[in-house]
Amino acid sequence: MADNELEIVDQGAKKKKLMMLIALVVVLAGAGGGYFFFMGSDTPAASAEVTAEGGAAADGTPVVQGTALYVQLPRPFVFNVAGLSRDRLVQIRVQLMVRGSANQALALKNIPLIESALLATFSSANADELISATGKEELKNKALIDLQNAMLDVVGSVVIAEVLFTGFVMQ
Repeated sequence: MADNELEIVDQGAKKKKLMMLIALVVVLAGAGGGYFFFMGSDTPAASAEVTAEGGAAADGTPVVQGTALYVQLPRPFVFNVAGLSRDRLVQIRVQLMVRGSANQALALKNIPLIESALLATFSSANADELISATGKEELKNKALIDLQNAMLDVVGSVVIAEVLFTGFVMQ
């Protein structure tokens, strides 16, 4: 009978070890999967290149060509804007989306021109308009148009595809 009890205890210990081993494997697999999910791989993802013959879509809108790349401006824009009730201080962090490495190089080369054009656009804004989401969107669109015109005058091509606000604080 003692041998029978010893076998039952050994089988219980074996099952416990097996369950612990399975739990450890599941935890390690989950940690590895989470790491790769959040960190990504070292190789760049497939680029979202859009090409079409003639440079226009079926509805007549221009088709943008090239890989989307982003240019981080080195400093946030800090400026005062006038409002009806009071003046406000605004800080905006901006990234620029460009298409292709040639446009990225041109944007990096012309950072002072880009900062100047954006600051002129931002400082002409009204604090009461910037409170709403539509006001921020209008400011972004106006900044894109002004920036594309400034780059067109200097470089001879439209370099910037999109102006992105990555931080917006108004006090």
